[in-house]
Amino acid sequence: MIRKSLDRLYLFSGALASLLIAAICLLVCAQVALNLVTRLGVTSVNLTIPSYADFAGYFLAGASFLSLAYTLTRGGHIRVTILVDRLPAPLRSAFERVALAVAGATSAFATWYTAALVHESYLFGDQSPGIVSISLWVPQSVVLLGMAILTIALFDHLIRPAPQNTAIFASGDAIEAVDHD
Repeated sequence: MIRKSLDRLYLFSGALASLLIAAICLLVCAQVALNLVTRLGVTSVNLTIPSYADFAGYFLAGASFLSLAYTLTRGGHIRVTILVDRLPAPLRSAFERVALAVAGATSAFATWYTAALVHESYLFGDQSPGIVSISLWVPQSVVLLGMAILTIALFDHLIRPAPQNTAIFASGDAIEAVDHD
């Protein structure tokens, strides 16, 4: 039950990221269309979407962080395995678990301080400087959510049982226990 819930969480995070990328595409295409209408002289008023570049940036930050856990669980992150691939399977598994522990601790640390930033932005009422002013804690919360889900995914893969003498990561494949003997 927990395994299914975690897998759904990672999938949901990836789906949200893809929706944010689609929103960026729609926003930029709409602005390009408005620019075209203005250039063709259809209207004497400059048509623009206020703060569209700010919103595209917020969507990109959200998509980038929300996609991290999904990408990790699908084996999509770039890994340099020149050393690890030459280790015997038991040693490789131990090395990968240490790497996951360090990555998880680093991610937890970053998540903690991002939460502090979001809280501070909320308390001080930080606003974006664009034409359309929004509370900065809103886009920061999306980044925080992505970081928190990544932290969960890292620790999930750290404690996930793997059969003895197997590696945790398969080079180029989704994360799963694969026998390299």
